[in-house]
Amino acid sequence: MEIIQKFGFEIESFLFQIVNFLVMAFVLKKFLYVPLKKILDERKYKIEQSLLESDIAKIVLENAKQEKKRLLLEAKNSADVLTKTAKISIAEAKEKAVAETKRHSEQILDDAKQRAAAEFKIMNNQIEKISIDVSRKIVLRVLSDLFSDDEKQKLISQALKKIDEKIKN
Repeated sequence: MEIIQKFGFEIESFLFQIVNFLVMAFVLKKFLYVPLKKILDERKYKIEQSLLESDIAKIVLENAKQEKKRLLLEAKNSADVLTKTAKISIAEAKEKAVAETKRHSEQILDDAKQRAAAEFKIMNNQIEKISIDVSRKIVLRVLSDLFSDDEKQKLISQALKKIDEKIKN
């Protein structure tokens, strides 16, 4: 004990310091350590939740990328199908338009032929009438000098009958 007294160790002071330390430890634990631990635990939990949510977000993002790729592929395939369908439709429409144009042009040509034939008939009838009139006038002039009026009439009527028969055949 002599050594303890040489260093100035006092039991009462030591006990007081131990009690002071224990009170201080209790107060710090009660009012500082427990709330601080609670805050740190809550923060740790939030960080873990954030990391977990981050992992979930990464998975969702990856799934979204895969879905995007799938949708783009579907859209491309749909576009290809639509393009092919459009090309087929255009070809069909072109064929239909060509056929319609051909039919229309054939109809126009047929109509033109019919009008030309009708005009040809009308012109033939007019030429017939003109040629009959010219023939009658020629016959009248030629026959007026050669024959009498009664003979002329008989010859004219016979000539007209023959001309009519030839025209009808």
